[in-house]
Amino acid sequence: MKIIKLFLLLPVLLLLNGCDVLTQVGGLPGINPLPPSEAEVTSGLKSALEVGITNAVKQTSENGGFLNNSLIRIPFPPEAARMERTLRDIGLGAQVDQFVRTMNAAAEEASKKATPIFVNAIRQMSFTDVMNIWRGDSTAATQYLKRTTSDQLRQAFTPVIKEAIEKVELTALWNPLASAYNSIPFVTPVNPNLENFITDRALEGLFAMVAREEAAIRRDPAARVNDILKRVFGWLDNERKQ
Repeated sequence: MKIIKLFLLLPVLLLLNGCDVLTQVGGLPGINPLPPSEAEVTSGLKSALEVGITNAVKQTSENGGFLNNSLIRIPFPPEAARMERTLRDIGLGAQVDQFVRTMNAAAEEASKKATPIFVNAIRQMSFTDVMNIWRGDSTAATQYLKRTTSDQLRQAFTPVIKEAIEKVELTALWNPLASAYNSIPFVTPVNPNLENFITDRALEGLFAMVAREEAAIRRDPAARVNDILKRVFGWLDNERKQ
């Protein structure tokens, strides 16, 4: 009877052992050793981009999203750095700070326009794009979006920045500062294009945040918030450890 039971259990033991071998072949417990299908890779990458974009736009478009983030905060125009120091020295520091806050508020408002442009770029990805980005470096998707959306984003951001400048009377803040500085003997007058400056910095800040979100998904399993991200990027992690 014991011999019969042993023969009955033998297939089960072999099956369990086979599962262990498959897991070991995958390299990490719980990782499917089979490569993701084309559909899984496409779905996983697009999901990663959607998650990253959603987080980035949410962070940059909220109140203080630029101003309170040292990574993307828009400073006083660098070409007018001497002007900033001089204005602070003559007691206009509060006005300078208000000007900087207003510039950052304009960038935060413009960021709200980014999501549909990003989504459209994701939908137009070819399978070759998907595979190259999936196996690319930590910001491969961000670089793709920068190549394919920068012109559209600039077109969308510019009128918003212009409207925000008018709404918060940024020029009214700038003109007295510029006049006060330019009236100082022997200084070189400054008059940067505020619209272009804020638009450029807003785009740089937005892409910096998208890149950070992408890198987190590629690097940190905890940032993979759904099963398809865990499957696609978990398998890639495992392959690179072989």
